[in-house]
Amino acid sequence: MIKFFKVLKKSKKSKARLGLISTPHGKIQTPAFVPVATKGTLKSLIPYQLKKIGIQAAFVNTYHLVSHPGADVIAAAGGIHNFSRLDIPLMSDSGGFQVFSLAKRNPQGSRNPEGSLIKKADIRGEEQPLIVKISDGGVKFRSLYDGRLIEFTPEKSMQFQQKIGADIIMAFDECTYYPAAHAYSRMAMIRTHNWLNRCIAQNQNLKIKNQNDKSKLKNNQFLYGIIQGGTYEDLRKGSAKFVTSQGVDGVAIGGVSVGETKKEMRNQVKWVSEYLPEDKPVHLLGVGHIDDIADLVKYGIDTFDCVEPTRLARLGQLYRISNAQIPASNLKEIDILTGKYKFDLSPVDEDCACYTCKNFTKAYLHHLFKQKELTAYTLATVHNLCVMERLMTNLRKAIAENKI
Repeated sequence: MIKFFKVLKKSKKSKARLGLISTPHGKIQTPAFVPVATKGTLKSLIPYQLKKIGIQAAFVNTYHLVSHPGADVIAAAGGIHNFSRLDIPLMSDSGGFQVFSLAKRNPQGSRNPEGSLIKKADIRGEEQPLIVKISDGGVKFRSLYDGRLIEFTPEKSMQFQQKIGADIIMAFDECTYYPAAHAYSRMAMIRTHNWLNRCIAQNQNLKIKNQNDKSKLKNNQFLYGIIQGGTYEDLRKGSAKFVTSQGVDGVAIGGVSVGETKKEMRNQVKWVSEYLPEDKPVHLLGVGHIDDIADLVKYGIDTFDCVEPTRLARLGQLYRISNAQIPASNLKEIDILTGKYKFDLSPVDEDCACYTCKNFTKAYLHHLFKQKELTAYTLATVHNLCVMERLMTNLRKAIAENKI
């Protein structure tokens, strides 16, 4: 039996810690950044590049994979690892994140269930199908691919995620929009808690059924419960107490970075930090700005996922950070499409040892982006993810030395 999570070192200065997550597809040294491979691919990269960069894990999107090619296709291929050849630990979301993002394409206007306008936010960036109905039973979507109706319930989310076969799966939750009133946030939190109980029961039932049927479907997935509660301290603390008391393998903090200020987002993490488990891993959903990561590991966060580094790369925004040191105030982004780089024959970052910086100049990258060559996206993505990995390595070193 795999020992899923082990704390290796606790900082003497904060709640930051070093840990090790063990899965059938490898180990994750924490704190770790988990890039998003939405549709079973990390955009512009092919699988063998991920290990060369040092990526330890990736995050796939259940809604998109259910919509296309379908969970049954992935299951027939032997699971998402075989289907995609992503031979690293994979995490999958539950589909619940769509509860927030669906409204962005509602033809009636971008309004929340209370009728007021929703402040737009772009977290994972692609979850924008059309919501039909949210109820205590689950959520109905209209597929953005072919218009067909898809229903997600806690039970179906567990079934889908088991067929997809990620190592770490998320309980079905309602990701509260911003700004939601206290009453709605409380209702969504209670719904999320009820869904968590149903997810735990369904997950156990599926494991028993697969054992009896000698199924090839996974029985060694690890389930995380998700803390919700909006921007309200009492709800966040109440949700943290509830989720951490349930029979889950890990805990995720959801509903942050959905349009609120950085101060509000940090407060939401700070409020729940005293309730986070010491013997289970903690994931922060949808957060990946370098300054956020550097600050929030201090509250005991082990893993982070976000599209930020890869999306910025495809837009020509390249990270520069002096040796990826902590604090992350040295971070800069350069816009490689700017005309001044046309004749610049220096690397993006002379301190960076990534493949891109060791072999190519700003002028060449500028040329590729201007000409819309696909290689541009690959080289920029390699660089930004290497910076993220360097940052996380230095964060782990700082924790080991009790500097944060």
